[in-house]
Amino acid sequence: MGGLGGAGGFDADQFIGSLERVAAGGAAMDPAVIAKPLSASPPERGLSQLTEREYEVLGLMAEGLSNQAVGRRLFPSDSAVGKYTTSMFGKLRIADDDDTNRRVRAVLSYLDQP
Repeated sequence: MGGLGGAGGFDADQFIGSLERVAAGGAAMDPAVIAKPLSASPPERGLSQLTEREYEVLGLMAEGLSNQAVGRRLFPSDSAVGKYTTSMFGKLRIADDDDTNRRVRAVLSYLDQP
């Protein structure tokens, strides 16, 4: 969520959208936190195996967007987002198990890049 002042100013619509996402069980990240990884090229670790589109999907996931919201921004269907995320999880070697959330682990990999 953007700050109350600063260069970007306060965006009430963005703030309300973030609140609604969090209230629905999602996550919201400050765009300034996301801006640095988005401006960098994919690192030489597991993320380097992602296609440009997979990396873009992961960036939107890191902003806290749901699959539906990612789909509205990038694709004609929600199922396309599912295909990209499944491919990403495989490339990042993130197993599907009951103990972890694959989306969170992928986003942490994204945010952990240099």
